[in-house]
Amino acid sequence: MKRLFLLIMLSAGFLSNAAKRDTIVPQTYEFVKRGDHTLLMDVYTPTTARPDSACVVFLFGGGFVTGSRTDAFVRKYCQRLASDGFTAIAIDYRLHLREVNFDTITLLKTQKVFRDAINIAAADCAAAIAYICDNAAKWRIATQHIVLCGSSAGAIGSLQLDYCRANSLPPAAELPKDWKPAAVVAFSGAIYADGGKPKYNTAPAPTFFLHGDADRIVNYKKFPPVLRSGLYGPKKLHKSFEKNHYPHWYFIFEGIGHEVASLFLMMNDEVETFVDKTIKGREMFYDANIRDSKVIPTKWSKMGVFDLYKRK
Repeated sequence: MKRLFLLIMLSAGFLSNAAKRDTIVPQTYEFVKRGDHTLLMDVYTPTTARPDSACVVFLFGGGFVTGSRTDAFVRKYCQRLASDGFTAIAIDYRLHLREVNFDTITLLKTQKVFRDAINIAAADCAAAIAYICDNAAKWRIATQHIVLCGSSAGAIGSLQLDYCRANSLPPAAELPKDWKPAAVVAFSGAIYADGGKPKYNTAPAPTFFLHGDADRIVNYKKFPPVLRSGLYGPKKLHKSFEKNHYPHWYFIFEGIGHEVASLFLMMNDEVETFVDKTIKGREMFYDANIRDSKVIPTKWSKMGVFDLYKRK
């Protein structure tokens, strides 16, 4: 009977915590206009904020074609973060590839439209950061404790913004002066670089790479493999980070493809541990090959980038 009573109490506590998460309703704000596009953000305010007033800015995935800050999993993730004390903010960015027909353009043209889509997302994220910093006192956010986090296209946009910031490139122009993310968390992300592998003129933020080594949508190594310009995946970035002693965690899921992009809810504990230690000033280097019985290959492990954009 004692065990049954304890089980009932634990279950009640779990359901109570889940209910509290579900009642965290965001407030929506317009942060910038880009031509005909009005970009919005949803701010999830924690009931009990962390002592460090940390904030996570989340960029959704969808291949720069689809996805939304209001997607059910994005909403659930932000509610989870807010229930754990973070101010969680899900933002819009323009989906530049939505109208592109990849059946009618050359490889070199494809390079350009991808580069433009990535830099547009990074620039929109920079505008969001500027707006957040302008309202940081009202929302009780410590601007030095803002974390960039994204899935797939959102992970690319997050990594790209920090890359542009470190190299004073135009997509980062709207960032507040001297601002730097506390950390970057990338679920299946990469960086676009022209003319060769990415180099940082100033140090990147501590970065958590989570990726599948069978990913051919956001390639684990590089795409296209034969050109100097293109998307550089975590295997290439890891080498640069190691060489230059840039703090980072490197979690590679063996035999898994783009499924890793959807693991942000499942990996929340690891992400929060990384953020906690990073904000406390610990410089960490963690290299892990992961096999997880809960993460199995699906159709996403068989798909390449052109399968994703092929018109039917």
